[in-house]
Amino acid sequence: MRDHGGDIDRAVARFGGAAADWIDLSTGINRQPYPLPALAAAAWTDLPTAAAMAALTAAAAAAYRAPGTAAILALAGAQAAIQMIPHLAPPGRARVISPTYNEHAAALAAAGWQVAPATGLAALEGADLAVVVNPNNPDGRCHAPDALIALCRRVGRLVVDESFADAVPDLSLCPRIAEAPGLVVLRSFGKFYGLAGLRLGFALSDGATIATLAQRAGPWPVSGAAIAVGTAALADRDWWQATVTRLAAEVARLDALAARAGWQLLGGTALFRLYRTPGAEAAQDRLARARIWTRRFPWSDDLLRLGLPGNQAEWARLEVALTGAGGG
Repeated sequence: MRDHGGDIDRAVARFGGAAADWIDLSTGINRQPYPLPALAAAAWTDLPTAAAMAALTAAAAAAYRAPGTAAILALAGAQAAIQMIPHLAPPGRARVISPTYNEHAAALAAAGWQVAPATGLAALEGADLAVVVNPNNPDGRCHAPDALIALCRRVGRLVVDESFADAVPDLSLCPRIAEAPGLVVLRSFGKFYGLAGLRLGFALSDGATIATLAQRAGPWPVSGAAIAVGTAALADRDWWQATVTRLAAEVARLDALAARAGWQLLGGTALFRLYRTPGAEAAQDRLARARIWTRRFPWSDDLLRLGLPGNQAEWARLEVALTGAGGG
C-alpha cells in the first residue's frame, strides 16, 4: 500500500474516537469548501450530456486561462490522469522530481517504466517522460514557467501537476499550453475547492494527446453532480479571490503557531505547510491525542505536514495541542 494523507481510519484505529471527532489536517484539502449549489434531479438521475460537459470544460478553460487551442478533459480527479498517462507511449525512461506525490512514480513503475528520482530540472533532461509537481507536494517548491517550457524541448514528454496551483495562477502553464506540444498539465478541483469527494480534475494538452486520454477515460468520465458543481464553482471568481486572500492570512497564522512550538518552516503552499520538528512521530502522536491528524512521511524522521483548520474552534484546538506538541 502506498502511503497518503487522509488516512483517518488509521488514526481512529490507533488513537480511538469516531471519525467525526477528528480534525483531519493530513491532507492539503481546503476545510472551508465551496458551498454546494442546489442540483437539479437530472444531475443524479440522467447520464451526463455532451452540452453539460462542454459547459464544464469551458468553465475550466476560463478559470485556468487556457487558450482556445488547448484541449481539456475532465476526469475523476487528477489521479485518474496520473493512472492513464503512463500508457500514452511505450515504457521508457521516466524521471520524477522528488520527493513528491508518490502516485506519479508508482503509476509509471506499474506500467513498466524505468523510474528514477531527480533533484532538479536539469536532471530531467533526456528522459522519455518527466514529471514536475508545481508547486511541489510536500515542500511547495516552485519552478518558473519559462524554465518548464524550455524543458519541454529536452524531454520526450513533460507532465506538470498543478494540483496546488489555484492560489498562484501566474505559476501555471495552462495559458502557455500551445507553446509545447506533448506537454500535459494536470489540475485538481477537489483540493482548492474543498470537495475532494466529488472526484473532479482536468488534463490539458494538445488535441491528439487529450483525444487518446479521452478514449481511455470512456464516455462518462465524471458524474453529473461533479459537472454541475464544478461548472458553478469554477465560474465563481469572487469566491476564488476571497479564498486566496483568506488562505494567505491563515498560512501566516499557522506558521506563527508552529514557530512558537519550536518547529522550522521548510515550505508549503496556500493549503499546507511543511515543518521540521524535534521528532515527527512524537509530534504527530501528541497532536493525535487531541484528535488532530497530520501527515508524516516514511522517508523522514523529522518532517510533518499540516493543512489548515476550517474554523475558529479547530484553530483553538490546534493552538492548544501544538503548544504541547513542540515542547519535548
